[in-house]
Amino acid sequence: MAEYQWPWEYSFPPFFTVQSHGGTKDQQLSTWKSLILDYQKHSKQAVLNINEDSVPFVNEAISRKLSPEGRLWVMEALEKTANAAPMDKRKQQWEVYWHTLDEWSSLLHGWAVANGMTNTVCTLYELVAGDHTVGEEFHGLDQTVLKKALKVLETKGKCELIAFDDSEGVKFY
Repeated sequence: MAEYQWPWEYSFPPFFTVQSHGGTKDQQLSTWKSLILDYQKHSKQAVLNINEDSVPFVNEAISRKLSPEGRLWVMEALEKTANAAPMDKRKQQWEVYWHTLDEWSSLLHGWAVANGMTNTVCTLYELVAGDHTVGEEFHGLDQTVLKKALKVLETKGKCELIAFDDSEGVKFY
């Protein structure tokens, strides 16, 4: 995997301190949101623990880290745009969606239609790790996120989730 290219703000020490000026704070939040989504997409990680002092909230090269309150501020803003969801009541673990669940469901359904996979059963493993999905954005997607996106499709009547003896599958319509 290629090394992640951090935005210039990531090397700017004030970026790690929540700004008080309204316009500056809004721009800072927008940049943090983009950074989190881009970084999680690049690393193909769906889960982010905001309690851990590690990237993306910490830049050891400049000895800076975003405060716990700042981290929560960013994640709650991502939650408002449907790009994140807390995994626990304390809001320490977060699922991050670089595409919203609606967007993921559209990508999955579009792939199924374009590849003649409607009225055919696919395993969830085939979708995220199979040869037919290499190069697709959902290839390598966390299975928990995949299931949530498929549930969105299921509520729209565009697929049906199926449980097998030792795996799970989906039938697209």
